[in-house]
Amino acid sequence: MKTSLFDSSVNAGDNFHYENYLASQGFSAIAGSDEVGRGPLAGPVVAASVILPAHCDPRIFLDSKKLSHKKLKELFSVLHELDATIGIGIVSEKKIDQINILQASLYAMRLSVDELTAHGHAPDYILVDGKFEIPHSTPQRALIKGETKSASIAAASIIAKVTRDRLMVDLHEKYPVYNFAQHKGYPTKAHRKVIAEHGPCPIHRKTFKGVKEFVK
Repeated sequence: MKTSLFDSSVNAGDNFHYENYLASQGFSAIAGSDEVGRGPLAGPVVAASVILPAHCDPRIFLDSKKLSHKKLKELFSVLHELDATIGIGIVSEKKIDQINILQASLYAMRLSVDELTAHGHAPDYILVDGKFEIPHSTPQRALIKGETKSASIAAASIIAKVTRDRLMVDLHEKYPVYNFAQHKGYPTKAHRKVIAEHGPCPIHRKTFKGVKEFVK
């Protein structure tokens, strides 16, 4: 595949260029894959892989980091209403500590692709957010800042973000002192303060700076 056809300078502003090009080359199930949760001090990393239906308007799917909570929930619902094909992969904080956050993120994306396959929707090409391809035999391309270049990756980022946020809200009920419902495990000043005061809880990432100093 010619690198120039994946050059964002050629197709700036068209967030379905890659999908359309790949479709013209005979690929029929093109998934976007992304993860959320590399930076938090607690909780899992969550990935999603999404195959958008041909009839959708890809322009509405934007990088989850640029969307309000209300808009995220709205687009999450839209993706389900459109019957987009969705796979989710979740890797726990314990696994993150074992294999490091980069490998855990790639593994979560692999799990999300595997879930698509398990439900009879194996992709024949994957567009992956970031510098690295995922450990999978399916043909793929890594795109730096892929959420801004591919609607499929942006859709995956939305699914992953809302899914992880909901998990962290549930975990707040179990560990209310840490207020996970508000900061979702990210290293806010308030979160760091409560770790210093109470020590880490079972879902904290014990190898991360800001947590490991307080592990007994």
